[in-house]
Amino acid sequence: MIKNPILTGFHPDPSIVRVADDYYIAVSSFEWFPGVPIYHSKDLVNWELKTYALTRTSQLNMIGNLNSGGVWAPCLTYDDGLFYLIFTDVKSRKGAFKDTHNYLVTAEKVEGPWSEPIYLNSSGFDPSMFHDDDGKKYVVNMIWDHRKGKNPFGGIVLQEYSSEKKKLVGDIYRIFEGTNLGKTEAPHLYKKNGYYYLLTAEGGTEYNHAATMARAHFIMGPYEVDPTNPILTSDYTNRSMLQKAGHGSLVETPDGSWYMAHLCGRPVVQDKCILGRETALQKCYWTEDGWLRIEGGPYPKMDVPTPHVPTPVQYQKQQRDDFDTEELALYWNSLRRSFEEKWYTLSERKGFLRLYGQESMNSLHRQSMLMRRLEHMHVNVETVMEFHPTTFQQMAGLALYYDTEDYVYIRMTYDEQLGSCIGLVEMKYGKYDELLAEDIAIDSQKPIYLRAEIRRHMTQFYFKQQEKEWIKIGEEIDIGHLSDDDSDYVRFTGTFVGVAVQDLSGQQNYADFDYFLYESETIE
Repeated sequence: MIKNPILTGFHPDPSIVRVADDYYIAVSSFEWFPGVPIYHSKDLVNWELKTYALTRTSQLNMIGNLNSGGVWAPCLTYDDGLFYLIFTDVKSRKGAFKDTHNYLVTAEKVEGPWSEPIYLNSSGFDPSMFHDDDGKKYVVNMIWDHRKGKNPFGGIVLQEYSSEKKKLVGDIYRIFEGTNLGKTEAPHLYKKNGYYYLLTAEGGTEYNHAATMARAHFIMGPYEVDPTNPILTSDYTNRSMLQKAGHGSLVETPDGSWYMAHLCGRPVVQDKCILGRETALQKCYWTEDGWLRIEGGPYPKMDVPTPHVPTPVQYQKQQRDDFDTEELALYWNSLRRSFEEKWYTLSERKGFLRLYGQESMNSLHRQSMLMRRLEHMHVNVETVMEFHPTTFQQMAGLALYYDTEDYVYIRMTYDEQLGSCIGLVEMKYGKYDELLAEDIAIDSQKPIYLRAEIRRHMTQFYFKQQEKEWIKIGEEIDIGHLSDDDSDYVRFTGTFVGVAVQDLSGQQNYADFDYFLYESETIE
């Protein structure tokens, strides 16, 4: 059986494609780098992070992008020996206007190298490419309408793409206005039995999220709306089931079965999804009158049958990183900037990750932060570092991070009276706080071990030096604010855990980290 979610933690807006016997899913990455993680499976059950499509600053420059900006809703397709990936780079999104630039990259192999981006348009977000059986290619995207009194989700537009000219050509057609669910986005086109099927997301990407379908005999329309829409949505009255279901894409298996990959969320407390929006799979079928249905009804299922025999060895993500390799493990991410800049090294001190401190955790530009997704409800994270601060403006430690508005941070710093010391910092709803009455003095000549025990929405921090027992620091912290749902504005990512260094003096003092442990518990 397929156990949902198949991609836990921050993995929204899945785009699924099959090439021969291989399945791939690309997901949104927003302000995190590298851009667009791509996962691989042979059986729809076991998924492995295979690569990223956007690994260079020349492909994706997000310095200064706002929170929950960056890469939205990629679309991964394959045609005639080439992978196509379309994505949006969102530069602004608050208020009436959204600056949303859409690009295309291609690769002969999913592992890359991926090409430099081809600019497409900026009329809206969630672009998708459709390869018609007559050889023509089309791009669809939602169109954003900033005008007062208008529906900002202004419908779905379509334009032909020329592979020869490497640009969109011809007239722009508005092919779909959406249904009464509203907030029509995430269009994907499919062709089957003489119909063009337009799958869209509607209702907004929160608890009213849904997937809806329309069809037409001609690609330009007119499109007939499925009379039973939405074809997928969540049962809000049953919180034990997957919530926020919507934003889907379809794949056909070799035996003719159909599946929908879709976005979902799992609240840990009071509608707060600290893991972010995740990816699930549902089995589908076609009715006699040519409409797509989810097996067992429109609500997402936790367990879904697969036509494949699962691979005997499941992919296992590394739990401990000793930083003894030449390159970072694939699961590591940075914030907004690429690994091309010399803000970290694995070679300066063998067996250690060295991070050079730069800007503060409030920065939208150059933070020295290495993070991985929080993918489980119950996790212990741990590291040990060597750091020698000489000013209060130098800090380093272990962080649980959502965005610049919300994080918690056990950090070592310097105080004129205490010398080297350790304390807890919290940013909550954009308000900075130091959670201890006074930081705790420590010996900067000795390594310091840092630990966080996460249990759903509660976290307890610890520290120790040398081989002493763990010392609890501060009270248990409610981290429910590290979620899409606990903010004054809509946001779309998820919680990350990892290490960070800041040097606000500009001296670029560094910290050395010997290992990072991510240990998931099975008590959930």
